[in-house]
Amino acid sequence: MSSITTETMLAARWHPPSYDIRIEQVPIPQIEDPDDAVVKVTVRSSIGSDLHVYRGQQPFTKIHTTGHEFIGEVVKLGSNYGQNAVQPTTGRPNLYATLSVGDKVVAPFTVNCGECHVCRIGYTGRCPVGALFGSPKLDGGQAQYVRVPKAGGTLYNLSSPASWSSALTATSNVETLLKNISDSSLLLLSDILPTGVFAATQLLAHPKIQPMLTGRPWPPNLDPSNRLLTIAVIGLGPVGICASVALLDALVHKDLPYRIVAIDLNESRRNKMKKVYEAIGSNGKGSNGEFVVQGLEEAKETVAKWTGGVGCTGVLEVVGNNSALTSAYELVRPFGVITSVGVHAPKNVPFTGEDLYNKNISFDFGRCPARAMFPMAFELLDVFGKVGTESSLIDRVIDIRQASEMYRAFEQGKVGKVLFDPWS
Repeated sequence: MSSITTETMLAARWHPPSYDIRIEQVPIPQIEDPDDAVVKVTVRSSIGSDLHVYRGQQPFTKIHTTGHEFIGEVVKLGSNYGQNAVQPTTGRPNLYATLSVGDKVVAPFTVNCGECHVCRIGYTGRCPVGALFGSPKLDGGQAQYVRVPKAGGTLYNLSSPASWSSALTATSNVETLLKNISDSSLLLLSDILPTGVFAATQLLAHPKIQPMLTGRPWPPNLDPSNRLLTIAVIGLGPVGICASVALLDALVHKDLPYRIVAIDLNESRRNKMKKVYEAIGSNGKGSNGEFVVQGLEEAKETVAKWTGGVGCTGVLEVVGNNSALTSAYELVRPFGVITSVGVHAPKNVPFTGEDLYNKNISFDFGRCPARAMFPMAFELLDVFGKVGTESSLIDRVIDIRQASEMYRAFEQGKVGKVLFDPWS
């Protein structure tokens, strides 16, 4: 059984206004609410959305611990857990009855209660009592310990298959799968893989895409006979790569013809996407599609050639800035769909009402309901290699004391996703 033997811990702390990450000794978090858990962090990472805070693009003024991706071990539980729980566990999320000290867990990047209407229908990223790890509202996982509010509704128990959905357990031996997947891969479940899957799922579920998927017209008098989907993915950071893989998986399972162009200005990111695509087996690519990785200007030429100048059926924007949104608008066809899961700064988007009217474009914006997407994301984990391989989304593991330097390198595009070791 784990225990805490000291009163302070190391944590990566952001200081306003920008570009200031410091490794500091801070008090170890404690149970503040009966639904809380305290987790000893074993693996945590950096992610592109951490850079929005790092750069001062969000209006934050409070010093806080960064990071919203982590795996760890439960070391303390509030009084609402177990057989002797103060609040009865009947009717509550399963973990209130089953979670124990010593269990290995992974957290989505937001807290969610699992009990409200919003959570129960699957929109866990917008739970009314939710909070984002690594924000002024809730300290994050780039530390040796982290407090998890509403842990029974938030965490997934990697020590027990019972934590997973019945749909997944019906088709897979989850316990065996969990033992065969490295922690570096499982960490992708915290944010980037569910977000990529969500982006692909949201795009393909849109009514304007459905005629190509189902063969049924929308509106009823339109002709869906040309079911070839042309899709652009803008931004090939880890989330963009995950979205591309999820798109491929969905389209191949439906046995539909497709053309996908994956776009990034950064050559190293394009190369990473190519290596990940090469690592996917033939059954994950199908025989009825085309997938290319290009820079923006070349991609515009490719889309124009593919579509006779009409544009893409849909575009995934996975960057989170106005130039990427502008590119998405330029690439999408009339009556097309743009799905954005990039985190945008608090300023206006670069469109007028006339722009939107003139193309009949539909937009979807917003945060992924990560916990609800876990089972779908779990099934794609075997695509990604181990740390440091050409097809891995994680470049290296570093000591947390190097976090300041690594944030600078990450912000400048000199390094990709890294894991922080809190105990080296």
